[in-house]
Amino acid sequence: MPAVLVHGVPDTPMLWGPVRDLLDRDDVLTPALPGFGTPLPDNFSVTKEGYADWLVTQLEAIDEPVDLVGHDWGSLIVQRVASQRPDLVRTLACGAGTVDDEYQWHEMAQLWQTSGSGEAMVDAFAAMTIAERAEGLAAAGAPQDLAEIEAPHIDATMGRCILGLYRSAVDIGSEWQPDIEAMPKLPALVLWGRDDPFVDPRFGERLASRIGARLEMLSPCGHWWPWERAAETAAALQQLWR
Repeated sequence: MPAVLVHGVPDTPMLWGPVRDLLDRDDVLTPALPGFGTPLPDNFSVTKEGYADWLVTQLEAIDEPVDLVGHDWGSLIVQRVASQRPDLVRTLACGAGTVDDEYQWHEMAQLWQTSGSGEAMVDAFAAMTIAERAEGLAAAGAPQDLAEIEAPHIDATMGRCILGLYRSAVDIGSEWQPDIEAMPKLPALVLWGRDDPFVDPRFGERLASRIGARLEMLSPCGHWWPWERAAETAAALQQLWR
């Protein structure tokens, strides 16, 4: 039963490198969301439903329940998959992203959700040099070394996918939360940075309560807990999996 670690936006599977190096198992999979450092398949639905369906397909191919982990948008997607296909999931770990009808999208997300403003933002970012992109990511709160690794992979395709995801998710709380509340309880863990600038820690507390999970509140830590607090993340995951 492998572990499947799902990254978020605007990241790639490289986000999981430090955690993966610390795990005492060799069956860890870190798939790339389509369009995030990888080609976008023909006719792929660049929406929250499209990405959730894609992950279901990935898990079905494994042919046994997995230890499913998600960060940021990966957190939203794994919650949806667990609520729709609990037969595919042995344990669930997620954080830095919430499906909650009380959550109001952060300022950057609201710009991405706005026609014209979103396109201008992603076009301007794609036109930057790699060094400028890294500076922009770091200015938004990403760890500098992670920003430098991720920056070369942020291109027009990823920008298009970001817009599609966020525009499909304006009402994600009201659309997905009821199914997540009703899903069978799994062994679960919620990981959260106490200093997350995009999603207040109280939403981590609410998520843990909603899915019956143990809450690991990491401090000091911002949004990117897999990178900022890799050792604590790996230890918490291994405790869950045991």
